[in-house]
Amino acid sequence: MMRRRGVDSRRPVRRRFSNAFWFALFGLVVLFLIVVLSREKRPASRPAAPHRIYRYSNLVQGLNVTEEMLGPYSITRQLTDQISLAKSYVVIAKENNNLQFAWELSAQIRNSQVILSNAAIRRAPLTARESETAIRNMALLLFQAQQLHYDSATSIMKLKAKIQSLEEQTHSITEKSSKYGQIAAEEVPKSLYCLGVRLTVEWFRSSNIQRKLLEGRQTTEKLKDNNLYHFCVFSDNILATSVVVNSTALSSHNPASIVFHLVTDEVNYAPMKAWFAMNSFRGVTVEVQKFEDFTWLNASYVPVLKQLQDSETQNYYFSGNNGDDLTPLFTIDLNGKVNGAVETCMETFHRYHKYLNFSHPLIRGHFDPDACGWAFGMNVFDLVEWRKRNVTGIYHYWQERNVDRTLWKLGTLPPGLLTFYGLTHPLDPKWHVLGLGYTNVESHVIEKGAVLHFNGNSKPWLKIGMEKYKPLWDKHVDYSHPLLQQCNIH
Repeated sequence: MMRRRGVDSRRPVRRRFSNAFWFALFGLVVLFLIVVLSREKRPASRPAAPHRIYRYSNLVQGLNVTEEMLGPYSITRQLTDQISLAKSYVVIAKENNNLQFAWELSAQIRNSQVILSNAAIRRAPLTARESETAIRNMALLLFQAQQLHYDSATSIMKLKAKIQSLEEQTHSITEKSSKYGQIAAEEVPKSLYCLGVRLTVEWFRSSNIQRKLLEGRQTTEKLKDNNLYHFCVFSDNILATSVVVNSTALSSHNPASIVFHLVTDEVNYAPMKAWFAMNSFRGVTVEVQKFEDFTWLNASYVPVLKQLQDSETQNYYFSGNNGDDLTPLFTIDLNGKVNGAVETCMETFHRYHKYLNFSHPLIRGHFDPDACGWAFGMNVFDLVEWRKRNVTGIYHYWQERNVDRTLWKLGTLPPGLLTFYGLTHPLDPKWHVLGLGYTNVESHVIEKGAVLHFNGNSKPWLKIGMEKYKPLWDKHVDYSHPLLQQCNIH
């Protein structure tokens, strides 16, 4: 009986690969041979410009631009770039007074533009043959421009210098415009001058007018009656003063309780008296004075008058409807302050640092540079508190300190800001509406305003006045008055 050998003693058996393996291997070999043979048979490629498919044929035709110009190797675009650069060099050449070179550039620009125009008309790309001469000639001129230092860096430097020069010219023109505007605002129109002359003649010719004024003196007691409402107006403009008085009278429920103290100069004193003697304003009492009669108002008492004797200072200054009454102004509690005024610190240019020299230790040590300024033109004063605080002495103190004009430049606003610093009570803006002579004011603000101020150069009695606000002025002027018609005031 024979035995089977153990597992370890068995002879190894040779394994065979499956048919699937051999088929896969054969397929890979065949594929490899096909790839190799296909590459050997492919002709050698030669360098050529990359081809792009343009999908904007309609846009190209609409712009009268060929597809060739949009390509990366466009002759048309090269010529166009040369023209653009040449145009900038023409400007620089003219600025350097090189007119001959500017003319040569301009001629070559026209030549290149003709070539481009012809290509656009026939709707065919430019050929190197027809554009070669133009491109070469333009390149020579552009190279010459670079030799003349018409390169970008030089151009930038010159442009910066040009910009600086233009800025200086603009600044100069702005200063002149401001100066001429100020002159236009301060000049007396021919019609108002005529009115002053005619009123002066009437005053000295008519005894009736002077008699009316003497009769009016019977109401002298009103001038000092503290139970009435007193307004002070300082002006040399007869018509403007008349509008102030007339508008107040028309808005008042009791005009007889109103007293106006008008202060003018020697020249306008007679015509001002004549006008208010000839016309009545619903029972309003009007007193006319001239500051030349104020003997206490002299250079020894008022430093600013001493400064006005200086020729430079003189040249600086003299060259060139609401139904509510104003009565509530007299009952406003100023909370121990002297001056009641509308603040104007909505914009930064109305703060103290815009008017005063804060580099000076005297200013820097006593005032806040961001303190609000306030509007002159309509102020309420507590005269009792004025005397108690010695406001007049404070004003004189600062005027004397500014003899050398180191605290502020010339002007009337800065010393007022110094004098009433800490002594001003802010009023509701409706009491004093500003800006009718230089800016736009919303209609609802005007309707609620108690006092309308035509501050700025565009005064309503001038031709440069703002037309939209003139009706507010016109309704208080009687243009049918014979004297106004004679002087062509309309």
